[in-house]
This record gives sequence, C-alpha cells and structure tokens, in this order.
Amino acid sequence: MVLCHDMTRIVPGETKGPAFRKGHVIAEEDIPMLLEIGKEHVYVLNMEKGRIHENEAAARIARAAAGPGITLTGVCEGRINLEASPGLLDVNVEALNRINSIEEVVLATMHDGMQVTEKRAVAGTRVVPLVIDERKIEQVEEICAEYPYVVGVKQFKHRKVGLVTTGSEVYSGRIKDKFGPVIRKKFSQLGSTVMDQRLSSDDPAMTRDAILAFIAEGAEMVVVTGGMSVDPDDQTPTAIRSTGAEVVTYGSPTFPGVMFLYADLDGVPILGLPGCVMYYRASIFDLVVPRLLAGETVTREDIVSLGHGGFCATCDVCRYPICPFGK
Repeated sequence: MVLCHDMTRIVPGETKGPAFRKGHVIAEEDIPMLLEIGKEHVYVLNMEKGRIHENEAAARIARAAAGPGITLTGVCEGRINLEASPGLLDVNVEALNRINSIEEVVLATMHDGMQVTEKRAVAGTRVVPLVIDERKIEQVEEICAEYPYVVGVKQFKHRKVGLVTTGSEVYSGRIKDKFGPVIRKKFSQLGSTVMDQRLSSDDPAMTRDAILAFIAEGAEMVVVTGGMSVDPDDQTPTAIRSTGAEVVTYGSPTFPGVMFLYADLDGVPILGLPGCVMYYRASIFDLVVPRLLAGETVTREDIVSLGHGGFCATCDVCRYPICPFGK
C-alpha cells in the first residue's frame, strides 16, 4: 500500500525526521522499522467528498497568505514554510489571529517588524489532521482576500547616508574614531551606503553645518555619532535642533539606546546615535533604522511602545534579531 502521510522516527537527543515519506510503497522489508517506530497498523485513506489532504491544505493556506518578498518551500511532514527575502518582515497580526481561530488550521510567524538581512524561513503553515474539511481552507482564503497579504516583506530602500562624528578628541586627532566602521557595516547590511564621514568638534555650529552640507549634497539620511551624553560638552542635540529639524523624540525607553535622538528635516531623517550603538550588536539603531529604510513612518508613539521589550538581556552570545529585544 502507498503511505498517505510521513511516518516520523525520533531518536531522543539525536534526530527527528521521516523514516518513511508520504507516497512510499510499503515493502515486506519495511516491517521491522515500522514496528520499531510504533506502527503496528497501517491505515488506508478513503477521501470523502468535501475533504482535502493536509498537503493540499497547507499549499492553499500558504499561497493565500503570502505577500511580496515571500517564497514557499515544498511540503515536509504536512508543513510548508514561508521564506522571506531581505527586508522588514510585515505580518498582519489581525488577519493571522483570525486564521488561527479556525479550528485545526495553523499559521505561525516570526515577530512583525523583524529585520531580515538574508533569505530565511519566517513562517510555517499546516493543518492538524491528515484530512480536513475543505470549507475551513476556503474560510482561510476568504480572510486572506480581505487584506493585501498576511505575511510579506517591505524591501529596504537604498539610501545615501551622511555620517557626522563629533568630539574634539576625535577632531583634533588625539584618538582614532571607531564609530565609523561600525556604522558603515550596519548600513551595508541593510542595503544602504555611507557616502562620507566628516569630523566635527564640540562646536554645535560646526556640527550643524556638516549636517546641512550633507543634505545639500543629496544625503537621504544623516546620522551623528558622539556628543549624546549628559556631559555639558556634548552638544549634538543642540546642533541637530539648530538645523531647523523637527525633533520626533529625544530619548528612547530602550536599554541600550536611551540617549537616542530622532529628528526630521523636510523628509530627511537625522539621527543622534548614542555610544551604545558602537558597543552592542543590537541597540536602538536596529529597532528604528530598518523601519525607516523600509519606508515606514516612525512616530513618537512608536518609540514609546518600544519600552515593552526594550530591555536587552545582554546574552553571552547575541542572536539578534532572533530574540525578544524590541518585540
């Protein structure tokens, strides 16, 4: 007889996977393995009208839910994964909850807003039983049709970024700047380019002029490093305000990243980055900049909401973005 579903073999601490794949024709020599994995009986599937197999069900759910930037894997043990291309993961949580409210239907995703820097699986779907009432899958398709998509990716847009590094100790050459290479690498991973880095003393007028010069030269975002602490010599917030930019937030309920400043000058984001961005793999930079590069508008309310989940656990091995920080 032909198997109508995968038969799983589990060796604790070693492996879990199909001992026999769906579609396998059982032979006499398979009997010892079948008994070893606890299969004393093999059932014959008789599909009734109006019911569909788990493979078809998973394929229909995945196709209905997938949006831009999403590709589908093949079926494995009744499940199909949704893989995302680089960008910002965009999950319609309302639609997701409606789908999962349908009994025996499962669609699980990673967190909305997660940055994806290389292709990876971000969601999976299947149904609980081997066969399911087709009407339930039609309900899923009807829900998905009400929205542009349920799981998609907002692609990162390439931006030309101006980098201003403040601090008399760097400007005078007493110490070497270490912020620049970190910022260049972070923007490169997100598909953008740092067009140049310019040094400024603690004079806010000099920093202001450097910001405005970058914008005049076509910078689509300007980041300012240094001068963000409470030290009286740290004048970066003053310099950013003096450009005429509208300050969206000064301060963020995140650790690391409290002294973050985000302003907007005629559609050009200006970011004051605290020193933690240089030392931590994940910081306020990674919670805000990907959203801006994906074309989202970040408001003061969005920054406030980061307080729930904004405390980094400072794990021995950082696995961001596969962690709770900023979620």
